[in-house]
Amino acid sequence: MKQFLGLVLMIGAVSVFADDAKNEWRNTSLSDQTIKQIQHAQFNYKQCIAEEMQKKGYAKIESRNATEAIVKRCEAVLAGMRKVYLDAEVPGVIADRHLKKMRIQMMRRVLKQLMFAEAARAAGKP
Repeated sequence: MKQFLGLVLMIGAVSVFADDAKNEWRNTSLSDQTIKQIQHAQFNYKQCIAEEMQKKGYAKIESRNATEAIVKRCEAVLAGMRKVYLDAEVPGVIADRHLKKMRIQMMRRVLKQLMFAEAARAAGKP
């Protein structure tokens, strides 16, 4: 009985490690041109966020709602970066993971700055 249970567990363990082949990273290297395109897209995204943050209308909105609105306005730039990744044959799962990480990092930065500005206004400073 123990041998049968051990066999079942080993078969189950092998199937757990089997992953969808099309979503698996194959340790390829990106060309210098592709890396430059990705860096340019990242710069454009950060620039879009900075330009949106400077608009006066967001000062009147609660900081969390303003952060969400700012990031949503720049989603098209992230879509361009995703296209660069997919053109370089990076699996979509990996590209999406990197874009999600960037989006979360930018949301944290924007929220932090907006909360600081909101606190400064509440304290009576310009």
